[in-house]
Amino acid sequence: MKTKAIILAAGMGTRMGTPCPKVMNQICGTPMINLLLNTVEKAGITDITVVIGPEMDDVKKAVQPYKTVIQHHRLGTAHAVLAAEEEIQPFEGCALILFGDQPLFQPQTIHQIIEKCQSGADIVVVGFIPEDARRYGRLIMGENGLDAIVEYKDATDAQRLIKLCNSGVMCVNGKHLLTLLKRIKNNNFAQEYYLTDIVALAKAEGLRRDIVIGDANELHGINTPEELELAEEIFKKRMGKR
Repeated sequence: MKTKAIILAAGMGTRMGTPCPKVMNQICGTPMINLLLNTVEKAGITDITVVIGPEMDDVKKAVQPYKTVIQHHRLGTAHAVLAAEEEIQPFEGCALILFGDQPLFQPQTIHQIIEKCQSGADIVVVGFIPEDARRYGRLIMGENGLDAIVEYKDATDAQRLIKLCNSGVMCVNGKHLLTLLKRIKNNNFAQEYYLTDIVALAKAEGLRRDIVIGDANELHGINTPEELELAEEIFKKRMGKR
């Protein structure tokens, strides 16, 4: 089965305090978007599309020869994936959705996700248990798999006690992805189109939902200089450097 990767990289990362787009900030001399691309390549995926924002020519150049599409208005993660609509027309295979600010992902985890999708799961979400779960959405598990993902800002007090969090990374059956994306609404606190809402829609359609549990270090997201520094420490330890 064919696997396509969609990498979301349109964020400017204003909290980083640098003039460049967030994914162009470097870890040990390499832009984080290129570290992630290297991982995707090592996992054997060559059909890669990177979603960028307007006036991000430096990102477009950095990810060549892979295709880029522009998210002209930043209206949420589902809206970002829809920017690649031409690439995700219904197809036989899996669509892997990754985030450019999570550069520490590992090929073996990608293989694990894709294997579950190829084995019959229509949606596979990567969850993890962080030390500080305050800003993460929660995975709501049910008798037949993953029932929903609830963003932290929209979660009830009881849901915020759930330790299993959403990394953002998911893999979706290529036959269903576009149809589900187009049904997502922005009825939430931020009035954004959340990719996470795809799980509840899939449940309503009777589609199979599954999860993979990842390592918190591997799923480390970068939004601040402090998080970038921590990512570099993790990367150096992985490479056996000091």
